[in-house]
Amino acid sequence: MVRLSVRRRIALAIGGFLIFLGLIIIGFFILAYLNVIDVNTLLNPDYRLLFILILLVLGVLDLVSAVILAR
Repeated sequence: MVRLSVRRRIALAIGGFLIFLGLIIIGFFILAYLNVIDVNTLLNPDYRLLFILILLVLGVLDLVSAVILAR
């Protein structure tokens, strides 16, 4: 079995997490395109801050994984 450094394990875990989230987002957009779910609920001012925070966290995780993989 190959030994991986801690940094490499973290990079693999974050990369797998981002791939998983990408599949969820693609599925969400397909469901929205087919009118299975209503996208206007996300544009409701009550949920807008939560939606923005989720996108911010995803962006930060993407940035962290890019920095880890670049080294």
